[in-house]
Amino acid sequence: MADLIKGFEKFHEEIYHHKQGLFEKLAHHQEPQALFITCSDSRINPHLLTQTEPGDLFILRNAGNLVPPYGAAIGGTTATIEFGASVLQVKEIIVCGHTDCGAMKALVRPESLQDLPAVREWLRMAESTRQIVKEMYQELKSEELFVATIKENVLVQLEHLKTHPAVAKRLRMGNLTLHGWIYSIATGEVWLYDAHQEKFVFPKDVNKVKDA
Repeated sequence: MADLIKGFEKFHEEIYHHKQGLFEKLAHHQEPQALFITCSDSRINPHLLTQTEPGDLFILRNAGNLVPPYGAAIGGTTATIEFGASVLQVKEIIVCGHTDCGAMKALVRPESLQDLPAVREWLRMAESTRQIVKEMYQELKSEELFVATIKENVLVQLEHLKTHPAVAKRLRMGNLTLHGWIYSIATGEVWLYDAHQEKFVFPKDVNKVKDA
C-alpha cells in the first residue's frame, strides 16, 4: 500500500500538474473515441498499450473479456456497453483478448474451477467459445488449442455485442465499428482480426487482400 500511495503522490505532484488543462477539461465532460473491452488481468494496461490519454478510452474489464448476449445477464457489463454506445456515442468498440489468459485456460480445463463457483458461472458466457473449439479444433493439443481458444473467444464476444440493441442500432446506422484484438504479453505485439482474410494479422497486414 505504501508504494501505491507514493505513486499517487508522484502523479499529483508531477503528472497532474503537467497535464492540468486536460484534467480540468475532463472534470466536466468525456468524449472517448472507443469502448475498450478487455480482461481484468493485471498485465493488461489499455492506455499503455494504445498510447492514449485519460478520456480517450471508455474501459470495460472482466475475467476473459466476455460480453454476455443481451438479456443473459443484465448487469455492469451490459450497462457499460449500453452507456458507451448510446450516451457516449463511441465510434469504435474493441474486444481485446490476450495470451496466457487464465479465464481461457479454465474454459478448456473446467476441472480447475471446482473451488471457484463464481468463476465457473461467469464462464458460462463463453460456452459458445468452448463448443466451437471442441468441434473445430479436435486435432489441436496444449498450447495450440489454448491459442485457438483465445482467438475464437474474441470472435464470439464480437457476435454477442451485436445482440445488444444499442450496438445493433449504431451498426445499422453505419457509425460504429467493431474490432477484435489479441495482445501478446511476451512480445508486446497486437494481432487484429481482418474480416476479409478471416484471421488475426499484424496491423500492417490488415486489408492486404482487399487492397491487392
